[in-house]
Amino acid sequence: MKEESNVMVIAQRMISGASPSPSSTPNSPATQPPLPTPSPYSFSVVSTTLRSRPTIYAYDLTLRSMSLLFSFISALSLAAPSPTRTKRGEISRFYDNPQLTYCFTVSILAFVYSAFQLFKRVCDIAYRGVLISDMTSDYLSFTLDQLAGYLLVSSSSVTIPVIQQMDSQTSLWKAAIIAVCMSFTAFVVLAVSALLSGYKLCKRIIW
Repeated sequence: MKEESNVMVIAQRMISGASPSPSSTPNSPATQPPLPTPSPYSFSVVSTTLRSRPTIYAYDLTLRSMSLLFSFISALSLAAPSPTRTKRGEISRFYDNPQLTYCFTVSILAFVYSAFQLFKRVCDIAYRGVLISDMTSDYLSFTLDQLAGYLLVSSSSVTIPVIQQMDSQTSLWKAAIIAVCMSFTAFVVLAVSALLSGYKLCKRIIW
Protein backbone atom coordinates (compact mmCIF):
# COMPACT_ATOMS: atom_id res chain seq x y z
CA MET A 1 0.00 0.00 0.00
CA LYS A 2 2.87 2.35 0.76
CA GLU A 3 4.38 1.66 -2.65
CA GLU A 4 1.07 2.33 -4.36
CA SER A 5 0.61 5.58 -2.45
CA ASN A 6 4.15 6.67 -3.34
CA VAL A 7 3.48 5.89 -6.98
CA MET A 8 0.25 7.93 -6.88
CA VAL A 9 2.00 10.88 -5.23
CA ILE A 10 4.80 10.82 -7.82
CA ALA A 11 2.22 10.62 -10.66
CA GLN A 12 0.31 13.57 -9.24
CA ARG A 13 3.49 15.63 -8.99
CA MET A 14 4.42 14.81 -12.56
CA ILE A 15 0.96 15.78 -13.81
CA SER A 16 0.87 19.03 -11.82
CA GLY A 17 4.38 20.02 -12.95
CA ALA A 18 3.77 19.33 -16.62
CA SER A 19 3.61 22.41 -18.84
CA PRO A 20 0.25 23.05 -20.49
CA SER A 21 -0.04 22.47 -24.16
CA PRO A 22 -0.16 25.53 -26.42
CA SER A 23 -3.64 24.61 -27.59
CA SER A 24 -5.06 24.62 -24.05
CA THR A 25 -4.15 28.27 -23.26
CA PRO A 26 -6.40 30.79 -25.03
CA ASN A 27 -4.03 33.71 -24.48
CA SER A 28 -0.96 32.06 -25.92
CA PRO A 29 0.66 33.65 -28.97
CA ALA A 30 0.03 30.52 -31.00
CA THR A 31 -3.76 30.87 -30.79
CA GLN A 32 -3.83 34.61 -31.62
CA PRO A 33 -4.51 35.47 -35.27
CA PRO A 34 -1.45 36.81 -37.09
CA LEU A 35 -1.29 40.56 -37.57
CA PRO A 36 -1.86 41.72 -41.15
CA THR A 37 1.29 42.73 -42.89
CA PRO A 38 1.02 46.32 -44.16
CA SER A 39 1.12 46.50 -47.89
CA PRO A 40 3.73 48.79 -49.49
CA TYR A 41 0.92 50.15 -51.68
CA SER A 42 -1.42 51.05 -48.80
CA PHE A 43 -0.86 54.80 -49.21
CA SER A 44 -0.48 54.80 -52.94
CA VAL A 45 -4.17 55.59 -53.55
CA VAL A 46 -4.09 58.73 -51.43
CA SER A 47 -0.86 59.99 -52.91
CA THR A 48 -2.09 59.29 -56.43
CA THR A 49 -5.32 61.18 -55.77
CA LEU A 50 -3.48 64.21 -54.43
CA ARG A 51 -1.02 64.21 -57.29
CA SER A 52 -3.74 63.78 -59.90
CA ARG A 53 -5.78 66.73 -58.60
CA PRO A 54 -6.22 69.18 -61.52
CA THR A 55 -3.99 72.21 -61.31
CA ILE A 56 -6.77 74.36 -62.78
CA TYR A 57 -8.01 74.99 -59.23
CA ALA A 58 -4.62 76.33 -58.20
CA TYR A 59 -4.55 78.59 -61.25
CA ASP A 60 -8.04 79.85 -60.45
CA LEU A 61 -7.06 80.62 -56.86
CA THR A 62 -4.01 82.55 -58.06
CA LEU A 63 -6.03 84.56 -60.56
CA ARG A 64 -8.61 85.50 -57.93
CA SER A 65 -5.86 86.72 -55.62
CA MET A 66 -4.33 88.82 -58.40
CA SER A 67 -7.69 90.33 -59.30
CA LEU A 68 -8.26 91.21 -55.65
CA LEU A 69 -4.88 92.91 -55.42
CA PHE A 70 -5.14 94.90 -58.67
CA SER A 71 -8.65 96.16 -58.01
CA PHE A 72 -7.66 97.19 -54.49
CA ILE A 73 -4.68 99.19 -55.81
CA SER A 74 -6.89 100.83 -58.43
CA ALA A 75 -9.40 102.03 -55.84
CA LEU A 76 -6.73 103.04 -53.35
CA SER A 77 -4.79 105.10 -55.88
CA LEU A 78 -7.84 107.34 -56.45
CA ALA A 79 -8.77 107.68 -52.78
CA ALA A 80 -5.26 108.21 -51.38
CA PRO A 81 -4.15 111.53 -52.99
CA SER A 82 -4.96 114.67 -51.05
CA PRO A 83 -7.02 117.37 -52.83
CA THR A 84 -4.85 119.66 -54.94
CA ARG A 85 -5.49 122.92 -56.72
CA THR A 86 -5.37 123.15 -60.48
CA LYS A 87 -4.02 126.07 -62.53
CA ARG A 88 -7.46 127.64 -62.49
CA GLY A 89 -7.49 127.60 -58.70
CA GLU A 90 -10.06 124.81 -58.45
CA ILE A 91 -9.72 122.01 -55.93
CA SER A 92 -9.31 118.70 -57.72
CA ARG A 93 -10.84 115.58 -56.18
CA PHE A 94 -11.68 112.30 -57.82
CA TYR A 95 -15.36 112.40 -56.81
CA ASP A 96 -15.79 115.76 -58.53
CA ASN A 97 -15.36 113.99 -61.84
CA PRO A 98 -18.08 111.46 -62.85
CA GLN A 99 -15.67 109.35 -64.89
CA LEU A 100 -13.20 108.99 -62.04
CA THR A 101 -16.04 108.27 -59.64
CA TYR A 102 -17.26 105.57 -61.98
CA CYS A 103 -13.76 104.07 -62.15
CA PHE A 104 -13.50 104.10 -58.36
CA THR A 105 -16.91 102.47 -57.93
CA VAL A 106 -16.16 99.72 -60.43
CA SER A 107 -12.82 99.01 -58.73
CA ILE A 108 -14.60 98.64 -55.39
CA LEU A 109 -17.16 96.27 -56.93
CA ALA A 110 -14.40 94.22 -58.55
CA PHE A 111 -12.58 94.08 -55.22
CA VAL A 112 -15.68 92.83 -53.39
CA TYR A 113 -16.42 90.28 -56.11
CA SER A 114 -12.83 89.00 -56.13
CA ALA A 115 -12.87 88.75 -52.33
CA PHE A 116 -16.06 86.67 -52.51
CA GLN A 117 -14.61 84.37 -55.16
CA LEU A 118 -11.40 83.97 -53.17
CA PHE A 119 -13.39 83.16 -50.03
CA LYS A 120 -15.42 80.63 -52.01
CA ARG A 121 -12.25 78.92 -53.27
CA VAL A 122 -10.80 78.70 -49.77
CA CYS A 123 -14.08 77.21 -48.48
CA ASP A 124 -13.99 74.66 -51.30
CA ILE A 125 -10.53 73.55 -50.19
CA ALA A 126 -11.55 73.22 -46.53
CA TYR A 127 -15.19 72.09 -46.89
CA ARG A 128 -16.03 71.23 -50.46
CA GLY A 129 -19.43 72.45 -51.66
CA VAL A 130 -20.61 73.77 -48.29
CA LEU A 131 -21.14 77.38 -49.42
CA ILE A 132 -22.45 76.98 -52.98
CA SER A 133 -22.79 73.84 -55.04
CA ASP A 134 -20.27 73.26 -57.81
CA MET A 135 -22.85 73.53 -60.59
CA THR A 136 -24.23 76.84 -59.32
CA SER A 137 -20.73 78.17 -58.70
CA ASP A 138 -19.67 77.43 -62.29
CA TYR A 139 -22.70 79.22 -63.74
CA LEU A 140 -22.29 82.24 -61.44
CA SER A 141 -18.56 82.51 -62.02
CA PHE A 142 -18.93 82.30 -65.79
CA THR A 143 -21.60 85.03 -65.82
CA LEU A 144 -20.18 87.38 -63.18
CA ASP A 145 -16.63 87.18 -64.52
CA GLN A 146 -17.79 88.54 -67.86
CA LEU A 147 -19.88 91.23 -66.17
CA ALA A 148 -17.02 92.35 -63.93
CA GLY A 149 -14.60 92.34 -66.86
CA TYR A 150 -16.96 94.48 -68.93
CA LEU A 151 -17.31 97.02 -66.12
CA LEU A 152 -13.55 97.22 -65.65
CA VAL A 153 -12.75 97.74 -69.32
CA SER A 154 -15.55 100.30 -69.68
CA SER A 155 -14.31 102.28 -66.66
CA SER A 156 -10.81 102.30 -68.09
CA SER A 157 -12.02 103.46 -71.49
CA VAL A 158 -14.05 106.39 -70.11
CA THR A 159 -11.24 107.48 -67.78
CA ILE A 160 -8.54 107.79 -70.46
CA PRO A 161 -10.07 110.90 -72.17
CA VAL A 162 -10.39 112.58 -68.76
CA ILE A 163 -6.73 111.94 -68.02
CA GLN A 164 -5.74 113.61 -71.28
CA GLN A 165 -7.58 116.76 -70.22
CA MET A 166 -6.14 116.88 -66.69
CA ASP A 167 -3.11 118.80 -65.52
CA SER A 168 -0.13 116.48 -65.54
CA GLN A 169 1.42 118.24 -62.56
CA THR A 170 -1.29 117.28 -60.09
CA SER A 171 -1.20 114.20 -57.91
CA LEU A 172 -4.69 113.23 -59.09
CA TRP A 173 -3.39 112.86 -62.65
CA LYS A 174 -0.76 110.36 -61.50
CA ALA A 175 -3.33 108.57 -59.36
CA ALA A 176 -5.69 108.30 -62.34
CA ILE A 177 -2.90 106.83 -64.47
CA ILE A 178 -2.22 104.16 -61.83
CA ALA A 179 -5.95 103.47 -61.43
CA VAL A 180 -6.45 102.93 -65.15
CA CYS A 181 -3.42 100.65 -65.43
CA MET A 182 -4.48 98.54 -62.46
CA SER A 183 -8.08 98.45 -63.64
CA PHE A 184 -7.07 97.21 -67.07
CA THR A 185 -4.75 94.62 -65.52
CA ALA A 186 -7.61 93.40 -63.33
CA PHE A 187 -9.72 93.15 -66.50
CA VAL A 188 -7.11 90.92 -68.14
CA VAL A 189 -6.97 88.69 -65.08
CA LEU A 190 -10.77 88.42 -64.92
CA ALA A 191 -10.84 87.63 -68.64
CA VAL A 192 -8.55 84.65 -68.05
CA SER A 193 -10.70 83.67 -65.06
CA ALA A 194 -13.77 83.80 -67.31
CA LEU A 195 -12.05 81.44 -69.76
CA LEU A 196 -11.31 79.00 -66.95
CA SER A 197 -14.89 79.26 -65.69
CA GLY A 198 -16.19 78.57 -69.18
CA TYR A 199 -13.86 75.59 -69.51
CA LYS A 200 -15.04 74.10 -66.21
CA LEU A 201 -18.68 74.73 -67.14
CA CYS A 202 -18.32 73.06 -70.54
CA LYS A 203 -16.46 70.17 -68.97
CA ARG A 204 -19.25 69.69 -66.43
CA ILE A 205 -22.09 69.89 -68.98
CA ILE A 206 -20.67 68.26 -72.12
CA TRP A 207 -17.93 65.92 -70.90
